Amino acid sequence: MKDPFLASLPNLDVHGEASDTVIYLVSDFINDNLTMGNKKLVIIHGIGEGILKKVINNYFKKDKHVSKIYGDIFNLGITIIELK
Repeated sequence: MKDPFLASLPNLDVHGEASDTVIYLVSDFINDNLTMGNKKLVIIHGIGEGILKKVINNYFKKDKHVSKIYGDIFNLGITIIELK
């Protein structure tokens, strides 16, 4: 991450994780940050074939704790999650 604002946010790097286990890692990360009161998180998944990005976006759009999920126009390898 090169954006200093994004670098200051809590982040989780899931490079190299299997698509079926990434859900558990991100869920735990979200729950931990809900407990700490953080409202904006960064998931670093890399670009690759886009599999992890797709899994994260599809699953967490339906999560009741997530108010918004979007990518960064300057870094396609991350997803930003805003919590309620």
